[in-house]
Amino acid sequence: MTSDDDAFREQVHAWLGEHLVGEWADLKGVGGSEAYEERRAWNRHLAEHGWTCLGWPKEHGGRALSLTQQAIFHEEYARAGAPETVNHLGEQLLGPTLIEFGTDEQKARFLPAIRTVDELWCQGYSEPGAGSDLAAVKTRAVLDETADEWVVDGQKVWTSWAHEADWIFVIARTEPGSARHSGLSFLLVPLDQEGVEVRPIEQITGDSEFNEVFFTGARAPASMIVGAPGDGWRVAMALLGFERGVSVLGQQVGFESELNDLIDLARANGALDDAVLRDRLAAQSVEFEVMRINAVRSLTEATPGADNVAKLVWAGWHRRLGELAMDVCGAGSLTADGDAYDLDRWQRLFLFSRADTLYGGSDEIQRNILAERVLGLPKEARG
Repeated sequence: MTSDDDAFREQVHAWLGEHLVGEWADLKGVGGSEAYEERRAWNRHLAEHGWTCLGWPKEHGGRALSLTQQAIFHEEYARAGAPETVNHLGEQLLGPTLIEFGTDEQKARFLPAIRTVDELWCQGYSEPGAGSDLAAVKTRAVLDETADEWVVDGQKVWTSWAHEADWIFVIARTEPGSARHSGLSFLLVPLDQEGVEVRPIEQITGDSEFNEVFFTGARAPASMIVGAPGDGWRVAMALLGFERGVSVLGQQVGFESELNDLIDLARANGALDDAVLRDRLAAQSVEFEVMRINAVRSLTEATPGADNVAKLVWAGWHRRLGELAMDVCGAGSLTADGDAYDLDRWQRLFLFSRADTLYGGSDEIQRNILAERVLGLPKEARG
């Protein structure tokens, strides 16, 4: 850490303290489906002051900050309790992918609107029968040479924020008869058109952050392909690599805040006097330190399988934290206060964290990848 990095941390801390006030102060700690439009306005406020796309090259509207300074921003952002942003998929995933693989026309068309949060994106990867096993996708796209457009048919599922997004990046099979990793292409498809239907999925929290997306003759200009036809797998995997970026350190700070708040609750309601709960809270704290160190190492060392290990570790840790929160809260955690399904913070944590070990690649898939690709063990039999 250099003196410039220390000065940058002070700058971020001061700016957040100065701006996360007034109308924005009510958004502290808000995420998920809460106050979505207000959070989008805050995200645009960040953009207006140069706090989006920090790692992008300057020629594409970014600030070209170092890895360390990007991590500092995410750490300070989480410590300030700033609201969850709404532009992660565009800013952190698609933007870097377009910078790496996109044409000049695609960069000029999409990057400015991502940076200013004027267009939102969602990710069209998972399908029924092709969740963690992305190579099994069946959504297909055919090039209509007369109209110079891709025609897309198929279904995607667990599509985060599709009901709020303007565009979706889609993995589709463009070579008839192809299988597994070959014959796939990475397409950019507008959602506001006939031939696209978005159906929200109600979660056990009562929210609907995820969706099913149905394509029935949906269209996208022929130029809306990233990389070469049939090269979609390489582009898709590169995008997933960007997903495991510096924002993971901000996630760790958020986890630490949840843990500390739960310890404070246990101290206040007497649960800390229970030797078993006290031991579980201590174990959770030790595991967090291991997780944090591993997260930092994964950003600085090119270790095979580090991303998969990180996903396994944080998903299991966060899920156990949700279970521990229910035990700290006691029997009262089994009922909702207020009208209907009015969940408190810890109930939402418990319910939503049940999915942590599933989305983004299930634990089983992560272990298979580590076993087969990193350790070189025999592949699992597949029917």
